[in-house]
Amino acid sequence: MARRASTTLTEAELRLMDALWRLGEGTVAEIAAALPPPPIAYNSVLTTMRILEQKGYVRHDEVGRAFRYVPLLARDAVAQTAVGQVLSRFFDNSAGSLALRLIERERFSQAELARLRALIDAYEEERP
Repeated sequence: MARRASTTLTEAELRLMDALWRLGEGTVAEIAAALPPPPIAYNSVLTTMRILEQKGYVRHDEVGRAFRYVPLLARDAVAQTAVGQVLSRFFDNSAGSLALRLIERERFSQAELARLRALIDAYEEERP
């Protein structure tokens, strides 16, 4: 039985999307040049861009002989979807459980702790 196509981004796809979000739009050659090391072969970038187009993350416009790729989804929207998938798969749709897990495991900077305190204070003020 064939494996079902995934709508989530693989690491390689995310790497290309990061480059495309930074560029705003670009050809395969421009996207490949914008990638941090290690480099990826042109044909691999081309194949992955086609996959991203099939998944609905990008579209292309023909400009002369080249395809210019444009992101269809903003980084924040993709991140929101990824967080939602993590919540549903690992935390029974409980954002609180995810937040507690992160707080238990990570060391936060003073600025991050202040932001967390402010969010908690604002949340408590809104509750009846």
